[in-house]
Amino acid sequence: MQPVLSVTNLTKSYRSGEGILVALHNVSFTLNEGDTCAIVGPSGSGKTTLLGICAGLDRQTSGSVTLAGVTLDHLSEDERAKVRNQFVGFVFQSFQLIPTLTALENVMVPMELRGEKNVRKDAIDLLEQVGLGQRLSHYPTQLSGGEQQRVAIARSFINKPKILFADEPTGNLDAETSEKIENLLFDLNRDKKTTLVVVTHNLDLAQKTRRIIRLKGGAVVSDSAVGAD
Repeated sequence: MQPVLSVTNLTKSYRSGEGILVALHNVSFTLNEGDTCAIVGPSGSGKTTLLGICAGLDRQTSGSVTLAGVTLDHLSEDERAKVRNQFVGFVFQSFQLIPTLTALENVMVPMELRGEKNVRKDAIDLLEQVGLGQRLSHYPTQLSGGEQQRVAIARSFINKPKILFADEPTGNLDAETSEKIENLLFDLNRDKKTTLVVVTHNLDLAQKTRRIIRLKGGAVVSDSAVGAD
């Protein structure tokens, strides 16, 4: 089976004043279809930097990233954007909904930008799956934080991504709402067989994944199976 994500000897460094700041050092791992993985570590350990490079949003200094069978290392910005549009979904701590669009329109946007037609039914189906079938015509300001994150999750699955990157997906939510959002992410992960990568400070959320990669100072200090279902 070809890995959905393969990271080999990934290093990212920045010029900082007189010296070099190493944000990531020699990180390697692979993930297959349907895997769930949490990336944890203290602030400044390189978690979000790693996610950005894996998703083709940023470039590494050295090493290699292959996403859905496509090696990103030497692709142009446009080529990497095309790979993201085709294979990747994102969920962020800030919901990043467009305030002038309804819930349904927000979910449809990624596919409409690709020129896809007839996406309305898929968008409605996803909103029904996340429990918002009665809120299709509501604008973000008319939705609670948890409901806005559900819209964001539905939007992230509209392109049937091979891999979903979630960066602190429950960071702005209360404990009860967070648990509902977490369950929803894992339910959709199982249903769609999408590989799920979660960057989080929340160790309860991390324990729900099958694998936890711990970073410290930009390096992997542990990579362990959790044994979650």
